[in-house]
Amino acid sequence: MQNYSGEAGLQYHLQIRPGDVGRYVILPGDPKRCAKIAAHFDRAALIADNREFVTYTGYLAGEKVSVTSTGIGGPSAAIAMEELVRCGSDTFLRVGTCGGIDVRVRGGDIVVATGAVRMEGTSREYAPLEFPAIADLDIVNAMIAACRSLGLPCHRGVVQSKDAFYGQHEPEKMPVSYELLNKWEAWKRLGCKASEMEGAALMIAASYLGVRCGADFLVVGNQEREALGMENPIVHDTEAAVRVAVEAVRRLIEEDRMKD
Repeated sequence: MQNYSGEAGLQYHLQIRPGDVGRYVILPGDPKRCAKIAAHFDRAALIADNREFVTYTGYLAGEKVSVTSTGIGGPSAAIAMEELVRCGSDTFLRVGTCGGIDVRVRGGDIVVATGAVRMEGTSREYAPLEFPAIADLDIVNAMIAACRSLGLPCHRGVVQSKDAFYGQHEPEKMPVSYELLNKWEAWKRLGCKASEMEGAALMIAASYLGVRCGADFLVVGNQEREALGMENPIVHDTEAAVRVAVEAVRRLIEEDRMKD
């Protein structure tokens, strides 16, 4: 591959080098969340800030860990993972927001993804559609345990990953409304917990790269509950989902040390 950065080892998009980041990386979408997540680390420092990609590195339980924002959607999330892997990272915990699909999922709850529906484009440039997007079992278990230890309401299961935010929320206005509406009904019948935009791309890229990936999400609200006239709280504070990811990293560090 051509070196676009002009410096060997300097990653073109993230502007990081080998040694700048830890093995464990938390991946929010919003760059503004990085400083808030890094506040949970010891001795956190800003490493790079370029485009939608902001990176901090610090320590948890004595282990170097990082947080890197990915922006919105699969393409930039996959770029972030690719470049982080080239700099030595191998364990990725996506933390973000989602909209509930299952009516039992309420705003303010946490969803831990066990897998993702590949209704997006990025993963198709990594693997054929027959290959499933699944989360790493160790990360899933660590996130579920973290939810329980923190006393947070948690749902685990498959999420739907999409590219078009407004295709979800205003499908009837789209020229392909017939497809969007029918597939949404299928996701409901299949028990999908929530809809989001990065999980499938990250899980498939992780499979290709041979690294671990998992995800937890704050449920902002649930349009299915709204449509049925059910109580539908709207929650924007992602701190609970962040705490789950941080606690999950602590647990993974401990487990990985026992394996060594």
